[in-house]
Parts: sequence; C-alpha cells; structure tokens
Amino acid sequence: MRLHAIYGGAFDPIHLGHLAVARAARDVLDASVALVPTGDPPHRAPARAPATARLAMCELAVVGIADLSVDARELRRSGPSYSIDTLTELRAERGIDAPLAMILGDDAFAGLAGWARWTELFELAHIVVASRPQPPRLPAAVANAVASRLASAPADLRAAPSGRVLRLQIAPHPQSSSIIRARCAAGESLERWVPEAVAGYIGRHRLYRDPAARADGV
Repeated sequence: MRLHAIYGGAFDPIHLGHLAVARAARDVLDASVALVPTGDPPHRAPARAPATARLAMCELAVVGIADLSVDARELRRSGPSYSIDTLTELRAERGIDAPLAMILGDDAFAGLAGWARWTELFELAHIVVASRPQPPRLPAAVANAVASRLASAPADLRAAPSGRVLRLQIAPHPQSSSIIRARCAAGESLERWVPEAVAGYIGRHRLYRDPAARADGV
C-alpha cells in the first residue's frame, strides 16, 4: 500500500516554505501528503487567524497540486489538539497494515518528549523529520527512543506500517508565518511568500493587519 503522510501546523498563514516541505515529502517518499491545520495546541499560543480562515487558505494553497490535500479533523475537534488522537483516528480508518507517517520539523522533533503520550506515536506511524543542514541537538530521551528506529531509505517506511524515523533534508526557505504576518501589518507585498490565491484571501479578509490582535472570524 502507498505511504500516506500528514503534515501538521498552525498554517497561520500557510506559505511557500510549507508547500516546499510537503512537495519534497511527496516526491522523495512517493507518498500522498495531507496538510492538517492544528486546532488549539496545548504547547503554544492560539493562532492569530481563526480556524475557518486557516482552513480556507490551506485549501486554496493545494488546488491543482497532485497528491496534496487538506485534512480538517483537528479543527473539528473540541478542546486541546493532540497528535496522538489524530494518528489514532487515522490508524483506525486506514487499517493496521497501511504505512502512515507524520512529518515534523527539526524543532518539533527535538521537543517530542513534551508531547502527550509521545512514545506511543511510534506505534501508530513513522516520523519524517524535515531537517535543516544543522539540526538542533536531540535531548537524551528523544535520542534514546529513536536510536533503534532510524531508517536509511524511504523504502523502509513503505515496508512497515509504523515505527521508523527518517530524516528528510530540506533546502532552507526564507518564508515564515511570523514574517508574513509582519509584512501584512506593514502593508507589504506577499509575492514570493505565499501562493497568489492565499495572498488574495488575506487581502480580501484583511487578515493580520493588526500585529497584536487575534481575528475572531472571517
């Protein structure tokens, strides 16, 4: 069965760097990739844009891109959003033998020990780390947990339903959601920062105009 990967994030807003990671994972892993906008993650401040807007921007961003989709399940879930719950649902839907992966950035991976029931994640999915040229040092708990799980090639992830860790080298990208929000507040162009359709949505709904305010609805 083909590998399916999820790529979670606030996507506040989604930008070209996010899409570059999703495309690279799709191509290198020969996988379908679903963007999963987060609900209210317990380990960080709430998103600046409302869930409806972040979902709409993700859906606009993937239009016409093969094997990229959007999964809104975390936005429909009430209360704090935990990755273990998302993976549990996906595993139940896809069956025990289907290869499933979760894409994380270097910093998220290094902080894995702070996640809810983090050691159980390996029972449900592989972890793909979108890695910078100089990734942060892993805490001992995470390093010890993944030492025997390291995969040497993408084929290792297709050969088993879960349990492996693969580093995926990603070229650095200048885009970041915080910089884009600052550009919006300053009235600067978003060309080469976000997809054109996303820039149009941000402009029409006047998102991120106030650098201190959180939008309540769109």
